[in-house]
Amino acid sequence: MKILVVGAGATGGYFGTMLARSGQDVTFLVRPARAAALRAGGLRVVGRDEEWVLDAPRLVTAGEGPSGGPYDLVLLGVKATALDAALTDLAPFVGPGTAVLPLLNGLAHLDALEARFGAGAVLGGVAKVVTVLDDTGAIRRLAPLAHLALGERDGTVSPRVKEIRTVLEEAGIDAPVPASIVTAMWHKWVFITTFGAVTSLMRGTVGEVYDTPGGPELGPAVLAEAAAVAAAAGHPVPEEERAATLAVVSASGSPMVPSLYRDLTAGRATEVEHLFGDLTARARALGVPTPLLDLATLHLRVHQRRIDATGSGQ
Repeated sequence: MKILVVGAGATGGYFGTMLARSGQDVTFLVRPARAAALRAGGLRVVGRDEEWVLDAPRLVTAGEGPSGGPYDLVLLGVKATALDAALTDLAPFVGPGTAVLPLLNGLAHLDALEARFGAGAVLGGVAKVVTVLDDTGAIRRLAPLAHLALGERDGTVSPRVKEIRTVLEEAGIDAPVPASIVTAMWHKWVFITTFGAVTSLMRGTVGEVYDTPGGPELGPAVLAEAAAVAAAAGHPVPEEERAATLAVVSASGSPMVPSLYRDLTAGRATEVEHLFGDLTARARALGVPTPLLDLATLHLRVHQRRIDATGSGQ
């Protein structure tokens, strides 16, 4: 299978490296600066007492033309802040038979992908990894988790989904095909907005928030709002998943923060509209009150306006 990974960051780079190590034909579509760094030092995944290195990853940069394409599978591993540029960069590499599997959180990207490539090209996906891109450009693996759920958005289990699942699992990636991938995407969205709101609103780690008087009540309150939106949209969150989310945001001493928090505190652009703006807009349309999520959205929008005004944050 010919695979194009768009982006070589903490998520796309991690999955792409695993696929390449398993013998798959993998190319990374990256920006020129990232391409130069990867050509000089290779693509490295470090941590957990292991180091994986692709000394000479196959690379292509935007504007070079559809080198090696069209591809059978595209893994779209960029953040929402880079989505518009990525769609333009990606277009020459997508053919009539290409399956596009996005790794973004939220749902708004599905409409953008469908408008650009057609509904038939776009799968649903839910990625779960614990990785960061460190100061050296290496992907640092903080836990062994490598989970990528996928599926057709109409719930059918198509031949292409079966083939992609096999390829992923042969690379050591847990690749379930849930009964409804859209429901799975909603549930991940509830988790990531709860996690992001708790830490970003309070500007602290999970443990710092939880261990402060009044802190233990925040996580359950935010989760209740996000889960209410999902339920009103027809995707109620099962009790076991709610409990798992609460366990993450209610851990004394936990140093955990999401990537949104790291972007916020580093003065970078965040996925505020994709994750929070879209969710709160859906809440209004569904008649679900979300005062804490509204507050988190406002907080992040103020930050984003400052970023936009100064032209910084990339």
